[in-house]
Amino acid sequence: MTRVCTVCSHENRAGIDFALLSGTPLRTIADLNGLTHPSVIRHRENHLPTTLLKAQEAEEIADADNLLAEIRDLQRKTYGILEKAEAAEDLRTALGAIREARGNLELLAKLAQLIDDRPQINLHISPEWLELRAVIVTALDAHPEAQQSVLRAIEGTHAIEGTAGVKHG
Repeated sequence: MTRVCTVCSHENRAGIDFALLSGTPLRTIADLNGLTHPSVIRHRENHLPTTLLKAQEAEEIADADNLLAEIRDLQRKTYGILEKAEAAEDLRTALGAIREARGNLELLAKLAQLIDDRPQINLHISPEWLELRAVIVTALDAHPEAQQSVLRAIEGTHAIEGTAGVKHG
């Protein structure tokens, strides 16, 4: 006989579902409602209504659209101020409006994911990597074939570029 989901039969099911959709940590939801962590996981994976998940996604998209519209409106206002400042030959205000417009454009580009401002690390010139490489090569002095194989493998990584902000090469 199959077990009844303790979350589905819980008196606060609607609140639990809302907390799950809101991103509340699962352990917190379990603790606050006298449930086990695994039961909350099972409920989220197997019983959380698909329509609620779709509604949350639609709300997130609508929020993003609203934010984008507000930034574009702000950009229009900034351009309006720039035009008035230029017409009045008020260079100080015009420069300020240009700075603001640039900031708005950067924000719009980030939102459109056109700018990746994550830090890039070149591992091959990192002091830590150079030190580790020297230790590895020295440790393999007694094994020249292995040493050469490791060096070839290390040199082969120069052409590879990784992801998540780490750059090899």
